[in-house]
Amino acid sequence: MKFIKKIPLPVTGVMLGMAALGNLLQSYSEGVRLVCGAISALLGLLFVIRVILVPKQFAEEMKNPIMASVSGTFSMALMLLAGYAKPYIKGGAVIIWYTGIILHIVLILYFTTKFMLKLKLPTVFASYFIVYVGIAVAAVTAPVFEKTGIGTVAFWFGFVCALLLLVLVTVRYVKCREIPEPARSLFCIYTAPVSLCLAGYIQSVMPKSIGLIGFMAVLSSVIYVVVLIKLPAFLKLKFYPSCAAFTFPFVISAIAMKMTMACLANMGQPLPFLQYVVLIETIIAGILTVYTLIRFVIFVKG
Repeated sequence: MKFIKKIPLPVTGVMLGMAALGNLLQSYSEGVRLVCGAISALLGLLFVIRVILVPKQFAEEMKNPIMASVSGTFSMALMLLAGYAKPYIKGGAVIIWYTGIILHIVLILYFTTKFMLKLKLPTVFASYFIVYVGIAVAAVTAPVFEKTGIGTVAFWFGFVCALLLLVLVTVRYVKCREIPEPARSLFCIYTAPVSLCLAGYIQSVMPKSIGLIGFMAVLSSVIYVVVLIKLPAFLKLKFYPSCAAFTFPFVISAIAMKMTMACLANMGQPLPFLQYVVLIETIIAGILTVYTLIRFVIFVKG
């Protein structure tokens, strides 16, 4: 029981990061993808066991806006893991996918009524992106289940929320510069929303606009560089569960750029230099995700 209780809620962020990393590395090795998926599923199972065995702990965490928002990474991970499951249990995979979507919608409703209706700027963090933009994972995974209609709706909802939250979260970080040390790493989540929307757009929306793809690619790249510049300072901090933010945001940035490169080439507008950008972002994402997984394992075992 002690081991289970020590598992922090943000482990679901690592769960999400590993599932996404497997998809990013699939073109290099199917075996590596399956290992990443298995690790992600194991982390998810441990988290579910913790919720079942220690429900009061989870209930208390959900009263905290940071923890409540970070919990959305679980439903996002379920949507990705459904893709892993499809070749083996097609019917079950569909159920997992819809379960992820429903859980995320429930989180959006809960978070809106619990925190957004009584919004206080100092309590706003980059983790808020997870709640409202995270549903765009449905757009990324929709083609696997031939549900691009749902994916298109999920993209537009996530995209509008991403633009609105970019303003809100940026205002918060500019006006309220004092960030508690345990929450500083959450800033890395900044690089996820636009990249996630870009990947979702490419996967589910038809017809595609080169202009919109270009806008999202440039915006996501600018944000990525800003976060990358600040990353060394976050890596110097002692371990906090918030370092789960080192995983999915960097992985989805690499995935989005990889998809952009392929999409533009298919649309007759190839940009060869993107292959080097993709390679660099893939290496960074892989190192950060594995590093974070190891830090979480050490923390739980310690």
